[in-house]
Amino acid sequence: MADAALRLQNLFEQLLGTPLPVRIRAWDGSQAGPPGAPTLVVRNRRALRRLLFKPGELGLARAWVAGDLDVDGDLYTALGLLAGLVWERGEDARGLAEALRDPEVRAAVRGLVTMAGPPLPPAPPPEEVRRARRHLHTKRSDRRAISHHYDVGNDFYELVLGPSMVYSCAYWPAPPSEGGTLEDAQRDKLELVSRKLGLSPGQRLLDVGCGWGSMAIHAAREHGVSVVGVTLSQEQAAFARKRVADEGLTDRVEIRVQDYRDVADGPYDAISSIGMAEHVGAERYLEYAVDLFKLLKPGGRLLNHQIARRPRKDESAYNVDEFIDAYVFPDGELAPVGSTVTQLERAGFEVRDVESIREHYALTLRRWVANLESGWATAIRLVSPGRARVWQLYMAASALAFERNRIGVNQVLAVRTPEPGGSGMPLRARTWN
Repeated sequence: MADAALRLQNLFEQLLGTPLPVRIRAWDGSQAGPPGAPTLVVRNRRALRRLLFKPGELGLARAWVAGDLDVDGDLYTALGLLAGLVWERGEDARGLAEALRDPEVRAAVRGLVTMAGPPLPPAPPPEEVRRARRHLHTKRSDRRAISHHYDVGNDFYELVLGPSMVYSCAYWPAPPSEGGTLEDAQRDKLELVSRKLGLSPGQRLLDVGCGWGSMAIHAAREHGVSVVGVTLSQEQAAFARKRVADEGLTDRVEIRVQDYRDVADGPYDAISSIGMAEHVGAERYLEYAVDLFKLLKPGGRLLNHQIARRPRKDESAYNVDEFIDAYVFPDGELAPVGSTVTQLERAGFEVRDVESIREHYALTLRRWVANLESGWATAIRLVSPGRARVWQLYMAASALAFERNRIGVNQVLAVRTPEPGGSGMPLRARTWN
């Protein structure tokens, strides 16, 4: 089957309705496509069956995670070329599922699958979340979703995130090309959050979704506050508690395995929610905002650091990303920043500042990918080849999405303004810069 690559190229171009900008290398060693372009490697015939039985993003993701598909060459360039076929053609472009309604396209797919072997649907990779339906963010389902993503081993996260152990967008006063390091940028982000919250000695801070304790430790050590950090991950909590003890901060930092909805020891002077609200879900977001509002003292501040998607013309047609939902963040949802601001204000907050740091997340993700790829042999030993491939694809594709303004990330500073209306905020905006 010396012409497998050429036949694959023709098939993909039928599906996409445009010339394929990458080369194809098939399982038989044949190649086709533009010389010098990154190469999409179809390692075996099973990849075609995955695409036939689950057309679209999820089928491609399954093939990638299982190792049936790979890229030879720069991953970012390949993903950028392929993603551009969809992104640059807009929401009305013909999708894969629609293309498969074309009898000629279906005939081509059936022919390739017949040549490849029995047309049976391959089992999904073991890294995929299996469930009958999406949950509406009950405490139990949220606990399971968090465990799926975070309880994969602290050593793996340390390899990817580096010594800072901060799993959210860093803040880069100087880009890596000018000598900025990931650790410096993460420290600067934690300090930026602290200054926006106006932290001072003697205050109480609630860190919602505290991760491995980096914000809690920074706030206690650098600003003298008492901190309660809550997470649903047992592994995160164990790691964070050890770090707190090693820093000698057990008298000022408490790490709990607790749902934010169960925190009942307010009021707090300030609340930080960094990279956590994406897990809340649209159905629960107002409840989340109201709960945090009630936990704050009058005059207390909330810093909500959250990834946002672009608004759609028809919001009722929004569906979560299949790959992210099945492999990365089960039940996670992104909302436009305007929706987030509206929900916070509906809960009673006064939003005082919104800062987009979209480009900063692209830089952060590229450093995480570099950490993963440089420690690849260790990563697959710590988790699995499939799990490492999930992270590689998710982070590289996300970096491109931030760079191309498909998604963003914003720090929203809000205050529980006391009656009759004095916010306690400085007159001059951005005094923390």
